[in-house]
Amino acid sequence: MSAPERGGDLVPLLTQGPSRQAGEGLPRMVLDTDAFNEVDDQFALVHVLLSPDRVNLEAVYAAPFHNEKSLGPGDGMRKSYDEIHRIMALVGDGTTPVHEGATEWLSSTGDARPNPATEDLVRRALSTNEGPLYVVAIGAPTNLSNALLLAPEILDRVIVIWLGGNALHWPSASEFNLRQDLYASRLLFDSGVALVHVPCANVADHLITTRDEIDHFVRPAGSIGEFLARRYAENVNGAAGVSRVIWDLAAVGWALDASWSTTVLAHSPVLTDAMTWSSDPRRHLIGEVVEVRRDAIFADLFTRLAAAAELRGPGRSA
Repeated sequence: MSAPERGGDLVPLLTQGPSRQAGEGLPRMVLDTDAFNEVDDQFALVHVLLSPDRVNLEAVYAAPFHNEKSLGPGDGMRKSYDEIHRIMALVGDGTTPVHEGATEWLSSTGDARPNPATEDLVRRALSTNEGPLYVVAIGAPTNLSNALLLAPEILDRVIVIWLGGNALHWPSASEFNLRQDLYASRLLFDSGVALVHVPCANVADHLITTRDEIDHFVRPAGSIGEFLARRYAENVNGAAGVSRVIWDLAAVGWALDASWSTTVLAHSPVLTDAMTWSSDPRRHLIGEVVEVRRDAIFADLFTRLAAAAELRGPGRSA
């Protein structure tokens, strides 16, 4: 796919986030997540579900992953699909659609492989002229890249916020989301889609929390708080000095309030076969997040968890 020319009207959308002018509807958003991969996706999904005043979450897509928690990308996707449903039941959301995604990685031939997630994404992107559809992807971008191959006409209808890879000055681009599906990751940077890149090393890795903080601010927040605290404990040992990065909060945080991040314009990098970045000033511009405000993001999440628990009262979900 060759990158199209993009107008200057994209610049504020790539650096300042969704418009929330008086009289306008909430930004439209879908979330693509490998929710069972570790612990950060669960926190990110809950943050979005508890923020109906900030975004209109139209759908959630299950993304593939393969590590010690899955037998392969398809198994990882199905486990993520089940985890999404568990979380939505605990929060009390029985209406937001959830769709299964890809069961295998994108091939080097670039052939599109439709699945329920890609088909839903294409339909939503093309369904209305009421502003762009924000696609927040916090796993391997397999579903998204398949959708771009399936329907290139959505390029001008979506804005992608993807957490993956590392900062452009980092010696290696290699990171779990990126290297899981190198071809899909490369397609994001080559396609010309409006992209906000949220790097992991040196940016999202500032979103550190500890078991003590989780036990104090998350565990008391009803059933969903207990669930998140249990998932955290399953993934993080309680030894002195041990913390955990909740990476995916950086991407959903950008969609909820872009002032929690600093984003600059950069020429879309070339992702090499060696999983390093190469630069070319002739390429199109993307938004590159260079800083996240850790305290602001966690404070908003903790506040929303506490408010949801108080609203529902003791013994009820969320």
